[in-house]
Amino acid sequence: MFVRSLLTAALVSATALTGTATAAPAACSVPGDVLNLTNWTLQLPVDDPNQSGTQVRQVRQPQLDSFELSPWFNDQPNCNGVRFRNAVNGVTTPNTTYARSELREMNGSSAASWSSTSGTHTLVIDQAITRRPNDKPQVVAGQIHNGNDMATFRLNGSSLYVTDENNSSYKLITSNYQLGTRFQAKFVVGNGSIKAYYNNVLQATIPKSFTGGYFKAGVYTQANCTNSSPCDTSNYGEVVVYNVSVSHS
Repeated sequence: MFVRSLLTAALVSATALTGTATAAPAACSVPGDVLNLTNWTLQLPVDDPNQSGTQVRQVRQPQLDSFELSPWFNDQPNCNGVRFRNAVNGVTTPNTTYARSELREMNGSSAASWSSTSGTHTLVIDQAITRRPNDKPQVVAGQIHNGNDMATFRLNGSSLYVTDENNSSYKLITSNYQLGTRFQAKFVVGNGSIKAYYNNVLQATIPKSFTGGYFKAGVYTQANCTNSSPCDTSNYGEVVVYNVSVSHS
């Protein structure tokens, strides 16, 4: 009781001096408490227990708002970010070589699908790449898709690039990216082009006309058990996302 009284007195004193009391840190229990997941669906590199055979696990709204699966998709202890992790032995979709732990843009209950020549479409991700797989240390952290990779932010070793479809080293952003460095990745698509920004500095303008576009955020590890060892869950790519937003106009 004496200790509690001292703490209360200290808070009252601080309030008297500043006029306000310091708010307690916000609490979170699932990633949906940290990120606005309203218009997203999640793909994870694990088998879906509700499907026959081996299939990637997909989580849609409204279940996504209260969903968490550590260590692949979970909020950070200080509630300021969400971890996306993907191991080299993760479950893949039938048409891909590599697994992913990623959000896929939605339009309500329908898959988002827009044109690069109509309107303006913007993705902003506040994030940090925190882990690369062994042997082939490559991860993608932010994508524009239309069934193919239109453009991505891609880390290869310590070199961070903007890619242009199959050109994985289209524009070098930095050759000295340090794991854990927080940065803002932004794509602005419109008028038949993709503009890519790193920390609000324009890095590339890519002429690109396409339909069926949508954004992705999280980690898409560019390695698997054929080119990276060990072939287990200790070998993975990882990205922490602090905020992600999409706008269309």
